[in-house]
Amino acid sequence: MLLYFSFFKHPLMNLIIDIGNTVAKLAVFQKNELLRKEVVEQELVSEIIYNLFKEYFPINKVVVSNVSSVSFRLPEKLQQRVKLVELSAATPLPFKNLYATPATLGNDRKALVAAAVKNYPAQNVLVIDAGTCITYDFKNAADEYLGGGISPGLKMRFRALNSFTANLPLVEAEGTCDLIGDSTISSIRSGVQQGTVMEIEGIIHTYSNRYRNLITIITGGDASFLSINLKNGIFANSNFLLEGLNYILEFNIDQ
Repeated sequence: MLLYFSFFKHPLMNLIIDIGNTVAKLAVFQKNELLRKEVVEQELVSEIIYNLFKEYFPINKVVVSNVSSVSFRLPEKLQQRVKLVELSAATPLPFKNLYATPATLGNDRKALVAAAVKNYPAQNVLVIDAGTCITYDFKNAADEYLGGGISPGLKMRFRALNSFTANLPLVEAEGTCDLIGDSTISSIRSGVQQGTVMEIEGIIHTYSNRYRNLITIITGGDASFLSINLKNGIFANSNFLLEGLNYILEFNIDQ
């Protein structure tokens, strides 16, 4: 009886597994509270999962989102202990999806819109994810997902200049840069960094003109770097995608 009582004293927890194009993110949530976050190489995912199951007891719900080319399945003995949601084109979502090709909508974009619905219901929200690619996703005040845009991320732009020309060097992003570059390297930085910032600001401005009281969220690996150069009024949230996956998990388990 004491064992039975102590088991149910522990709050139940969710495990979020997000395997992206370059790294994997794992997170433990207790309801809406983020308890732990790990960013690891893809080959370390299974090891970290076992460690988290040992450290956080009891994890009873798991969501897996995999947008990489690496196949992954939760180990069978862990599947038997949890309620599992493997995010796919068939997974029910907590918003109305008006995307013309819903089967092609990436898991990461679904999660970002879910987070927008969870955190900003009945409001116009533009979510910008600055990672390998820069994605723009918009949901309106009726909590309908309309779509957005996809463009190259910072690293992809730098690599493209190096790969598709004979003489331009591979350059990395570095702090703020002047509008007028006075060398080849500083000119590349100006073109890529200033160009990306102006792209984002221009898209935000256009959405704001079309949709009143627009809320803009920026997230992703380059969000902190870019937000330094962006105008005020944009909310940075590095965990927005994880929050969205947690909400999708709760939405599906509660149905």
